[in-house]
Amino acid sequence: MKKTKLLAGLVLMLALIISACGAHKSQAYYDYKSKIIGTELDGTYTIRAYGRARNAADAYEQARKQAVYDVCFNDIQFATGTSASSSKTLHPLIDEVNAKTKYEDYFNAFLADKGEYENYTNFCSKNERRILSSKFARTDAQTVAQVTVCVDRKALKEKLIKDNIIKK
Repeated sequence: MKKTKLLAGLVLMLALIISACGAHKSQAYYDYKSKIIGTELDGTYTIRAYGRARNAADAYEQARKQAVYDVCFNDIQFATGTSASSSKTLHPLIDEVNAKTKYEDYFNAFLADKGEYENYTNFCSKNERRILSSKFARTDAQTVAQVTVCVDRKALKEKLIKDNIIKK
């Protein structure tokens, strides 16, 4: 009887030690999608975007770039509870097949650090920045930042028309 209790206790302790050494769950590798949380009557959209980088400052800038990239190339869902959530999706400015490849050089320059994308975005509020995950001892890999960004879609569309990326 004593041996059975001792063996059961050892098995339980071993199970606890193994579960404590399991993989560290991180939000850093979750695939976050941008969401529209508001619209203005002047063609500006308030977008909650996410950026990944080695530090918070770079992650904030990546989120700004991601917001512009999503407006250009991806459908963006409206967040639930927004006034425009009945329309559900904002379609991309560029709907051409293989546009990402065709205009790769243009957008590499446009979205470069200190690039022209900064003219079409701004942070809505410094209070709207949040770090979702930071560096972890195991991965030491990346930081994910959630940022609320205002994107002037109307001005961005005019720029893309002027640069012959999209047709009027």
